[in-house]
Amino acid sequence: MSKKEKILLRATIAFAAMFALAPVANAMHIMEGYLPAAFCVAWGVVCLPFLVTGFISLKKKLNENRKSITLIAMSGAFIFVISSLKIPSVTGSCSHMTGTGLGAILFGPAAVSVLGIIVLLFQAVLLAHGGLTTLGANTFSMAVAGPLLSFGIYKLCSKCKVNRKTAVFLAAFLGDLFTYCVTSIQLAVAYPSEAGGVAASAVKFLGVFAPTQLPLAVIEGILTVVIVIGLETYAKPELKAIGFLKGAK
Repeated sequence: MSKKEKILLRATIAFAAMFALAPVANAMHIMEGYLPAAFCVAWGVVCLPFLVTGFISLKKKLNENRKSITLIAMSGAFIFVISSLKIPSVTGSCSHMTGTGLGAILFGPAAVSVLGIIVLLFQAVLLAHGGLTTLGANTFSMAVAGPLLSFGIYKLCSKCKVNRKTAVFLAAFLGDLFTYCVTSIQLAVAYPSEAGGVAASAVKFLGVFAPTQLPLAVIEGILTVVIVIGLETYAKPELKAIGFLKGAK
């Protein structure tokens, strides 16, 4: 066997091993029945305070400005559409964008928790994307953790006088990646590796979805910037009303 043939054989074995070891969890949306019952209940309980806070936040925003319901609905629709577009990964599972960064930037992370769980519920029932038993875990990763980081990144960039478009991109980009990281940790905690425990399992889950999730996060950042530019062009009064554009006329 020649040297090139040996290299090709080793590469083929490594590629096949990656497929064999890859978990089937539907990436960012953990599929129905994948998590043990105790974890399903635990993640659901963890999400409750965030959902209550989000409901209060949305109610307050609507009482202050009824017209903001248009932007709220648009943010929810954006999350639904963009997170429903599943891209096949090299492992036979899939990856997808989240869309939660936009809502977090406009209305704060609390409001997005409510929008996120509504989207996840519809996707689980209508598209078999995610699941009802894993709704709590999916809500925490995509509708709580990701938006919290997106909001924090945007506020930090604003205080540091970073260009708004750059701040929006970083918020959406890092929020997407953080969601994927949290999901990987959730899966690792539920299914720790026999050799290395939770840490080794987390590394494996992170590595499985990284090839597709990284470029998807970049795309989500760019899409979010494009939408914000569109809103600044055609919906300045609405953005001013919710406090996003303080100097708009």
